[in-house]
Amino acid sequence: MGQAIAFYFIAACILGFAVLVVSTRDTVHSVLFLVLDFLFVAALYVLLGAQFLAAIQILVYAGGIVVLYLFVVMLVNLKRPPEAHSDPHRKSRWGFALSIAVLVELAIVAGYSYVRPAVPLALSAAPALPVSGNTEEVGWLLYTSYLIPFEIASMLLLVAMIGAIILAKREL
Repeated sequence: MGQAIAFYFIAACILGFAVLVVSTRDTVHSVLFLVLDFLFVAALYVLLGAQFLAAIQILVYAGGIVVLYLFVVMLVNLKRPPEAHSDPHRKSRWGFALSIAVLVELAIVAGYSYVRPAVPLALSAAPALPVSGNTEEVGWLLYTSYLIPFEIASMLLLVAMIGAIILAKREL
C-alpha cells in the first residue's frame, strides 16, 4: 500500500513539473522545473528497484543535459526580434524530399507489419546470467545480447557530435 501511494505521489509530481516546464514563461524557470522532473523520474526508478538507472538519470540528464540547456538559454538572446534575412544556402527542397522519404518508409514498415503480424515467440525459461546485481546485469546484457544496437547508438551519437561541430564551426 505504501509503495502504491509513493508511486502515485511521484507520478503526480512528474506530471505536475512537466506541465510547469511547458507552461512557464521564464525559460530559466522552465529548465529548473525540468531538473525537478528528472529528479522525480530518478526517484521513480529507485522505487522500481533500478538504482543504476536512477544514478544514470541524475548524472546524465539532471546533471549534464540540463546544464547544456541552461547554457543555451542564457547564451541565446530571446528578447531580440526575428531576422528578416533568410539563408541562401538553405536546402528547403532537399529537407522536404527527405521528410517525405522518411514518411514513406514509415508507412511501408507499418503496412508490412499490419499485413504480416509478428509471430509470437515460444515462451521459454530465461537463461540465467552469470552475474548478480542490477548494474552487473545491465552491463552483461549490454555487451552480450545488445552489442549491435549499442554500437549503432554510439555511431549515431558520434555522427551527431561531428555534425554539431561542423554546424558550430565559424567561417574564418
